[in-house]
Amino acid sequence: MLELKHLSFEVDAAGEGREILRDVSLTLPDGKLIVVTGPNGGGKSTLARLIMGIEKPTAGQILLNGRDITALGITERAKLGIGFAFQQPVRFKGLRVLDLLRLAAGKELTPADACEYLAAVGLCARDYIDREVNASLSGGELKRIEIATVLARGTALSVFDEPEAGIDLWSFQNLIEVFEGMRRNIRDSAIMIISHQERILNIADEIVVLRDGHVDRQGPRAEVLPELIGTASAVAGCRKSL
Repeated sequence: MLELKHLSFEVDAAGEGREILRDVSLTLPDGKLIVVTGPNGGGKSTLARLIMGIEKPTAGQILLNGRDITALGITERAKLGIGFAFQQPVRFKGLRVLDLLRLAAGKELTPADACEYLAAVGLCARDYIDREVNASLSGGELKRIEIATVLARGTALSVFDEPEAGIDLWSFQNLIEVFEGMRRNIRDSAIMIISHQERILNIADEIVVLRDGHVDRQGPRAEVLPELIGTASAVAGCRKSL
């Protein structure tokens, strides 16, 4: 379980402090898929980077299973079981998919073991296991391979920052199916996805709405999603009437 307690983050902009997040308190319980959404500039990606340790908060605490990890760096948090998937996955020229999965797992995976992870994300293992993680792979393929590395690591918390960015509709549908499979199988871990997409919001257990750097709403999907859809419909209607 991850707990964020009164988390704030400020940057220096043109000599003045600019608050990106302020007094954010959240609990991400095990066995849940949580989607964080909200307007652009609301602090969603910053929140993900703070959880992974890419950025350091200016105030507040981050606790993983009761342990204060606020001062820990990326490597230490990864060792404790926090996995992070970027909007744009990194390409590694000269590194095979099999090698990448072995690095993620931290052990000598057999090709058969690696194939299981690739199959779990909807990829035909024999077509990918020996391919390089380079520009020959599409955005959707890279996203699914990155998710396979998260599965290989067996993370306590998996954080995905706008996984739908830069992929086509066919790949997006496959990603939804992968996340649905992950959601069915999580028990002693949690998944957090940063997303605007209604189809991803539809598979959430809980939805958190970040607006202007603070938590605007949080609750079960059945309670929060109808409000979000209603708000979006109202805005669209206003635009059409102008």
